[in-house]
Amino acid sequence: MRETPAAYRVSDMEANDRPRERLAEVGAENLSTAELLAILLRTGLPGENVVALAGRLLKDMGGLSGLHRSSLQELRDQHGLGLAKATQIKAAIELGRRLASEKPEDRPAITSPRDVADIVKYEMSAFTQEHLWVIVLDTRNRVMHIERLYKGSLNLAMVRVAEVLKPAILRSAASIILVHNHPSGDPTPSPEDVALTRTVWSAGKQMDIELLDHLVIGGFNYVSLKERGLGFA
Repeated sequence: MRETPAAYRVSDMEANDRPRERLAEVGAENLSTAELLAILLRTGLPGENVVALAGRLLKDMGGLSGLHRSSLQELRDQHGLGLAKATQIKAAIELGRRLASEKPEDRPAITSPRDVADIVKYEMSAFTQEHLWVIVLDTRNRVMHIERLYKGSLNLAMVRVAEVLKPAILRSAASIILVHNHPSGDPTPSPEDVALTRTVWSAGKQMDIELLDHLVIGGFNYVSLKERGLGFA
């Protein structure tokens, strides 16, 4: 009986190609996404080393965002993955999500739209429906609370402004930031997004609650309506 070739392990690769050794030498930030994923997977397949397996998985699943959106079963169904590898990937993704949603006192003050996007885009990029969140800030622009308000097709008629402002009123907060996603991946604001911004901004002024910004998340990109002067007088 012919012996089945052994799977390629990280340790079987040339020293200069081993992702673990490269991470120790140059730092995680200098590794490719496939190399980082290969460290999680540990072993490849006969005839396909672990970095090649990682690269194929990223291509077939649509990159990191595809891995993020996929279910555990969808990962298990991929050639070269079983329960162990699939759960390792999902665990790593969940750790990243939890890091992005650390409790408010662990977060720096919001100083730019990028700061807001960095908090929410990891989770929002995986949504297949629109979600509208209200970020409530304290007087130092630190995040006090994130209210996950609406899910589904958003339009001005279904969004109650009182519900948008309520999280800030309950916490005696002076400002909020709206964030919602476009599942299409295109963060370009729609006319409805601009109208919602204008309505909330105007109502907030009457309640002494400032709408600081409204971000649209599309994939891992974002647009700030405040920066574009859309919906803010």
